Amino acid sequence: MKLLLVEDDPDLGAALRDALAQDGHEVTWQRDGKAFEATLLAHRVDAVLLDLTLPDTDGERLLRELRRRRDGTPVIVISARGQRSDRIDLLDLGADDYLVKPVDVGELAARLRAVARRANPSAEHTVLEHGALRVDTGQGVVTWKGRRIPMRERERWVLEQFLRNPAQTLTRAQLESALYGRAEGIDSNTIEVYVHHLRRSIAPELIVTVRGRGYRLGPAQALES
Repeated sequence: MKLLLVEDDPDLGAALRDALAQDGHEVTWQRDGKAFEATLLAHRVDAVLLDLTLPDTDGERLLRELRRRRDGTPVIVISARGQRSDRIDLLDLGADDYLVKPVDVGELAARLRAVARRANPSAEHTVLEHGALRVDTGQGVVTWKGRRIPMRERERWVLEQFLRNPAQTLTRAQLESALYGRAEGIDSNTIEVYVHHLRRSIAPELIVTVRGRGYRLGPAQALES
């Protein structure tokens, strides 16, 4: 993949660049917002790895501007800000994923592989339904009671896992594995964030927490009220 790494810390930037290059990626490393903008204008990249604290701007502003001009380049935020509210805000703003520093390179590589898989989907066209909820996997369209629900691809993938396994309790590890491939070593609250988004976007009863085990799809009847 052609990656744009935006990181002002020289040690971390060099370490990520070298590790990703060894993994077969072509990495352009920039250290500020101005260089970020110039690189995107001059080159096509497959994904952006974006730090939030930059010397000339905030990465959040760069992400907002990217999505404002309808640039769908996948963005993985890499930040020392680890609060749940930070992750929710950035994912709502249009980030495709969020990793908290210090970054595990193996986890980052797995998430990049997930980005590549989603960019070239091989799954056949399927329509999944659960009560008034309908997901067209081929078109990437989610509708609830006939109304289209805007949803980022990663959230839709999580939703699809529940709809494909309606009677099964899914652990966080199973959901992570479906998104990232081999999920060993991943330690984040990303799945919890997406479950929160899905409940808020559709209905609180959509996904039920099974204490100590994971999550399962709520009964269709409960969604009709």
